[in-house]
Amino acid sequence: MSDQGGTDREPRRLTGRQRLAAGLWPPRVTRAQLIVAVLLFGLGLGLAIQVRSNNDDSALRGARQEDLVRILDELDDRTQRLEDEKQSLDDQRTELETSSDQAEEARKQTREKEQQLGVLAGTVAAEGPGITLTVADGSDTVEPDMLLDTIQELRAAGAEAIQINDVRVVANTYFSGTGGDIQVDGKRVTAPYRFKVIGKPQDLEPALNIPGGVVQTLEKEQATATVTRAEKIIVNALRPARRPDYAQSSAQ
Repeated sequence: MSDQGGTDREPRRLTGRQRLAAGLWPPRVTRAQLIVAVLLFGLGLGLAIQVRSNNDDSALRGARQEDLVRILDELDDRTQRLEDEKQSLDDQRTELETSSDQAEEARKQTREKEQQLGVLAGTVAAEGPGITLTVADGSDTVEPDMLLDTIQELRAAGAEAIQINDVRVVANTYFSGTGGDIQVDGKRVTAPYRFKVIGKPQDLEPALNIPGGVVQTLEKEQATATVTRAEKIIVNALRPARRPDYAQSSAQ
């Protein structure tokens, strides 16, 4: 009998299939083999693309004349549709630009109109060329109707904005009181009465100095009237904006 404890077991023998699998896996790929594989893949892809292109060209070369005419007609129709779409988009852009310009011009005119109406209503300040008229009345002989005549004479000469002392003169301005105690729109004004008037100086000054006009009438009452032209007159006395109680805007 042999001693089993001291004897080594014989190595297991592999079959032919097992030896073949062990030789193939894991694969051993060298760098040169990898480069060759990439080059072969690129070459095959290029050949495939070339074959497909040749097939397309061959299809057109082999097409009948009627088919070629139909293809050209379809291309012409598609080109015309694209041109029509481009023209439509150009027209829309032009319309939008024109509408934008018109809207901006309308807004500009609206702002200018608001400023003009504000000047007439006395709700906004105004500046421009004009004159100053200073009436000194040391004897309290100037009556309210004389100041009213002065306002009317200035308006007739083209005055666009008028201020007496710190009171803005508007369309419905009224005078009351007596000499030495004159109210303009219910607000008391005292001498010297200082008129700030915006308008054309070449028209305003002669209108006050005509024979029998404002200046001579005031001088007869022992008052002194001094007219001074200026390139810039600032009328900054303001009237509060009032909402009409009954009148409303009309579309007609």
